[in-house]
Amino acid sequence: MTMTTTSEADPSRTDVESSEQDATTREQVLHLIVSRGPIAAGDLAAALNLTAPAIRRHLTALESDGHIVARQAPGAAKRGRGRPARFYVATERAHESLPSAYADLAIRALAHLAEVAGDGALADFARTRSETLASRYAAGIDAAGTDPAARAQVLAHLLAEDGYEATTRPVPGTRMLQLCQGHCPVVDVAAAFPQLCEAETQVFSRLLGVHVQRLATLATGAHACTTNVPTGRAPNTCPSAGTPTTTTPFSTSPTPVEGPR
Repeated sequence: MTMTTTSEADPSRTDVESSEQDATTREQVLHLIVSRGPIAAGDLAAALNLTAPAIRRHLTALESDGHIVARQAPGAAKRGRGRPARFYVATERAHESLPSAYADLAIRALAHLAEVAGDGALADFARTRSETLASRYAAGIDAAGTDPAARAQVLAHLLAEDGYEATTRPVPGTRMLQLCQGHCPVVDVAAAFPQLCEAETQVFSRLLGVHVQRLATLATGAHACTTNVPTGRAPNTCPSAGTPTTTTPFSTSPTPVEGPR
């Protein structure tokens, strides 16, 4: 008696399983681009253990869907022969597909607060929100010691757990690193009320024990919120949160370097 396997009996089931696996992998690719972009195809393939053809297939699909765009590395045209390296970042459409915090209702509520109680009340709200975040993060960050780089790594980890897709990256040739937030759950609200971003930056300074500088925000159209953190370390010795990747930052402000709230 000849036995048949499930896939031989029902080939469509194998097709469905393959399609579901593709969708899961594609979500992982998008997640990495959101959190680590700008990032090259080779780094994505290495992080997910994919072949070059496989990663190209997923990148092509994500580009076709409007979830990512490719950018040419600065100075690539001067490299001579060969195809210029391409680095991928998430689009606004990709961010819209990620969880948001009831943006429309929040915007209406804050607009009403400002109208009824004035801008001072709105600033107080922004400070209170950031203070709540600080109180939740303080113990974990303090446990990292006094090194700003180590404290920034913990802050990035805690922000990532709250949906901000945060990482830290060294700024080559400087005594700084960048805290990069690839997603913001309240980006639409922050675009309407920049006081939220300002209060968050002030809290980052206090939590890290150094004066930080916000370079760019998702709320103003950048592909990530980027904050410069002075570390006092020698150049090129700052650790990076998460799995290291070889990326070339793209600036969205006059500051020379920007990575990817």
